[in-house]
Amino acid sequence: MTQQSHASMPNRHYAIQDEPPPASTGHIKRRSLDVPYAALSPAQKLDVYLPDEGDGPFPVIVSIHGGAFMGCDKADMQVTPMLEGLKRGYAVVAINYRLSGEAWFPALVHDAKAAIRWLRANAPRYRFDPDRIAAWGGSAGGYLALMLGTSAGVRELEDLSLGNPVQPSKVHAVVAWYAPANFLKMDEQLAESGLPSPPGMEHNGANSPESLLLGRRITEIPERVREANPETYIRQDAPPFLLQHGTRDAVVPVQQSIDFAAKLKRPLGKRMVTLELLEGAEHADPRFETPENVDRVLSFLDEHLK
Repeated sequence: MTQQSHASMPNRHYAIQDEPPPASTGHIKRRSLDVPYAALSPAQKLDVYLPDEGDGPFPVIVSIHGGAFMGCDKADMQVTPMLEGLKRGYAVVAINYRLSGEAWFPALVHDAKAAIRWLRANAPRYRFDPDRIAAWGGSAGGYLALMLGTSAGVRELEDLSLGNPVQPSKVHAVVAWYAPANFLKMDEQLAESGLPSPPGMEHNGANSPESLLLGRRITEIPERVREANPETYIRQDAPPFLLQHGTRDAVVPVQQSIDFAAKLKRPLGKRMVTLELLEGAEHADPRFETPENVDRVLSFLDEHLK
């Protein structure tokens, strides 16, 4: 299902009026760029970065960019914190996926899972460890990381025609920064926090990123929204999660991560779910990418993948 590009639609929600500049990756010796993982769309490409030394197999960080489901790119500055994993012996695979101007949900989830299957099918060639894969993203990328962590094995969210159908698409750890998990709750939660969206910029509006992703105003299609919410698919065999969110996020309310963590803990237990709130931090706040916080994230991945 396709639709016209929405690049000109309001996108204040995810602060992508000025898309991030490209990341600096010229110093990385071993890299393969714009590798197709499927053939349905030009968007279905990924970049592979390997540590400068070693033969692997390397645990893998799958970097998933944000951008309101409608913009940004795998090679922009959003991949920079993930690339720090190269110094700790991780391979980094940064993926693109079909945006809402090209295809509606669940296309982006199909793409993310196709990329994971491709990764496993090509593990020997790129020296990946297929049994140690983490998904890490912010905002819309965090949403996709949550979906990868919760919805493994859900047939409706897997398009095996995109390639490598015998490979599983599960991941072994999830890091999600300021990620939405329940679309219809966001306006209500922002109002509760004293951070309401300006008139015309509400998440429940017809031109919101979420409505454009689903192809219709989300208040008119609650069942479809339920199918798109990561919390719908929480299961007992999900991997460990690290959720980080700023308490002054006026785009994706902090309650999204608080509520999602509470729902995860019921089947998974407290040890598998880590929620960290950055006091006073806003959406995509620079504090998420400080050396100290990136080290914290990588230590979480070390704990569960090494």
